[in-house]
Amino acid sequence: EKLIREIQNYIPGNAQEAADQALMLKLLAGEEDLSLRSSLQAHFTASAWVVSPDRKQVLMAYHNLYNSWAWLGGHADGERDLLKVALKEAREESGIAQVAPLTQMPISLEILTVNGHEKKGKYVPSHLHLNLTYLFEGDPKVPIRIKEDENSRVGWIRADEIGEKSTEPWFIERIYKKLTEKVNSL
Repeated sequence: EKLIREIQNYIPGNAQEAADQALMLKLLAGEEDLSLRSSLQAHFTASAWVVSPDRKQVLMAYHNLYNSWAWLGGHADGERDLLKVALKEAREESGIAQVAPLTQMPISLEILTVNGHEKKGKYVPSHLHLNLTYLFEGDPKVPIRIKEDENSRVGWIRADEIGEKSTEPWFIERIYKKLTEKVNSL
């Protein structure tokens, strides 16, 4: 299937990606449908790294759940085409209407830990997000808006200022830095 092929064909850029790729493939070999949130231990998500045409800015949202500026993305919820999920989530979370994928393949993969939390009045236990990240381009001049049930701000942040805006050190060092470096090498 397409998702398995995408992960198998992905060329890891570092030890984190190689280890996470191996674990994703092992988990996919099981019987559970990891595209559904009902898979309580781990399930697939997709993220959108939306850059400006000059590659100097990234579209991010201030996520209420994490109290931090973060990339855009969300749960697969049964969809196995994670590029489609990333595009849908970018549009939903930021209101940006004009955004286009720069590649059909993920530019990053990572397994993310999610602490237990309340969502819509229900407790969600700690679990893993098996995440694929896709690269998109958007225009900072196009209108954007918040998604009130998920974020309180949306905006274009200079790539070299993400470390000052995000409050999540692991994401800054391991994810956002990696994504910025990959975009700069294109």
